[in-house]
Amino acid sequence: RCKNLSVSFWNSYWMLPSDVCGMNCFWEAAFRYDYMKTHPSEKMHLAVVACGERLEETVTMLRSAIIFSIKPLHFHIFAEDQLRESFKVILDEFPYEGKVNYTLYPITFPSESAAEWKKLFKPCASQRLFLPLILKNVDSLLYVDTDILFLRPVDDIWSFLGKFNSTQIAAMAPEHEEPRIGWYNRFARHPYYGLTGINSGVMLMNMTRIRRKYFKNDMTPVRLQWGEILMPLLKKYKLNITWGDQDLLNIMFFHNPESLYVFPCQWNYRPDHCIYGSNCKAAEEEGIFILHGNRGVYHDDKQPTFRAVYEAIKNYSFGDDLVYSLLQPLEQELQKTTHTYCGRVYKVFTKQLTKSIRDLYARRPKG
Repeated sequence: RCKNLSVSFWNSYWMLPSDVCGMNCFWEAAFRYDYMKTHPSEKMHLAVVACGERLEETVTMLRSAIIFSIKPLHFHIFAEDQLRESFKVILDEFPYEGKVNYTLYPITFPSESAAEWKKLFKPCASQRLFLPLILKNVDSLLYVDTDILFLRPVDDIWSFLGKFNSTQIAAMAPEHEEPRIGWYNRFARHPYYGLTGINSGVMLMNMTRIRRKYFKNDMTPVRLQWGEILMPLLKKYKLNITWGDQDLLNIMFFHNPESLYVFPCQWNYRPDHCIYGSNCKAAEEEGIFILHGNRGVYHDDKQPTFRAVYEAIKNYSFGDDLVYSLLQPLEQELQKTTHTYCGRVYKVFTKQLTKSIRDLYARRPKG
């Protein structure tokens, strides 16, 4: 198949040098696709919680997951009543090609404390804490916030599940790389994981292990299971927490650090990684893998680099050429953002995206 591929075509199409490394990248992508075809595995499960005005943002996130992923996806979408029909209409029009299924769920909390959980931090955000208890038949799950964009296949972060040791039950990225601008280490009034805390916007979970584990805590000498520990934690720390459910997760993994796998910052790249100067070295070297536009930066003019990526993916039509319809327009917009700190390193926003597009075309059948 590859003998018929014109190297000169690829070089001009991607503007890449004709070197050994470039062709190795191509062969690696082709091999990965062939391996996936001959080694089928269960679907990847991705969960998101959408409330308020988050419909468009959530749909854009789901689109980014669909574009590059290899294995089948199952979306678990928890949404307020007024959003679920809109999700159904939009998702039913996506050209899944048998690649994606979805299930819509209402927002649900334990009945005796539903009002308290729902108003914790942002509306419905704490729903993520109850996913292991609601999705009882799901073994593993990737939870993401609505403001996430995948710039490489979901398969690649899903593969971290295979890297967990025998005690690890979840994976998250640090809240900060640079302690001098860290929030937890400067302001937190509660225990938190590690040096700068963890961010829960991208959370990979082995839910079978979560449901089985008994957690150490500072409330009782008796270890508690997931469903038993949440409400006591909230009661003890509700006056000391700022970021709601993320703070509760930090407290939990402070007492159980052996249970957490920490992945690098390019898997959860946020404005804090560039607004004061670039401080995610892994992204500088390899590009951004998952973009996290927290603080509403997709929808204002404070961080135009983040907004440019969001708009490019939102406006891309499935089936259009990814280079001419997504990558090139995005690069043109990013070049207009060099007056900002994030814009000065705008190439980190397209480095991995370029490779993901190249890999996607490499694994497509001839013709």
